[in-house]
Formats: sequence, structure tokens, C-alpha cells
Amino acid sequence: MKGECNCGGVRFVLADDPYGIFVCHCSICRRHTGTNGNAVVVVGNEAFRWLGGEDQICTWKKPGHDWQIWFCCVCGSQVPGRNDASTMFVPAGLLTEGGECLEVIHHIWVDSKAAWDEIGDSGQRHSEAFEG
Repeated sequence: MKGECNCGGVRFVLADDPYGIFVCHCSICRRHTGTNGNAVVVVGNEAFRWLGGEDQICTWKKPGHDWQIWFCCVCGSQVPGRNDASTMFVPAGLLTEGGECLEVIHHIWVDSKAAWDEIGDSGQRHSEAFEG
């Protein structure tokens, strides 16, 4: 699978197909995206490779939190970032090649979702973070 930001400057490839999409409905992710949540796939560090544009990546960390975002300094698109020590998160909307078979498998922080947000797929719902 391949992906890129809106301007095409930040590009990457995934060596392994992720097994599904996670959607976070927490208030931080809603404010970050301006939508009902943040849809990402998670892959092992060894399956992720930058193709270009690492020098175009900016970060912002929410004060008092571990939450951090990575985005393209040119176009503002959210870009892949560190999920934990062994994995990367990849915004699902950046996938430009491959990924047609992906489905939402988990909705997390559902207890924090916006009142107007209606989850309409069969992804498993978790009141808080997914521990799996």
C-alpha cells in the first residue's frame, strides 16, 4: 500500500496490509480533524517506510497530554506518526494505492463521541481505548 499527503510531498509505503481501520471518537481527535473522529490504520514499524517528505513534517503536542499530531508543513494534511514504540499510525484517508478492502474494525472512545455522531458500520465499539 502507498499513501501521500494532499500536496504529494510526504509519501510512504506499507509493506504489510493492515487488517482494518480504527476510528477514535474522543474530543481531541474530533477537534483535530473537525469531523466525527480520526480514522487510522496501525502497522508495525518494520512494515512502514518513508518514500519522501520527512523534512516537510511538523508536529504539535497537546500541553499536559501524551497526544501528539504529525502533519505536512506545506499542505496541513495529517501524516503518519508514532503510535507506540513498535507501531505507526497511518491516517486511512492518505492511502492512495491499496486499501480498497479495508473496513472499520474498531471504534474507540465511543463514550466521548459527539451527540450528532451516528456509527453506522459493524466495527466493534469500545467505550474507551482498545486493548487488544
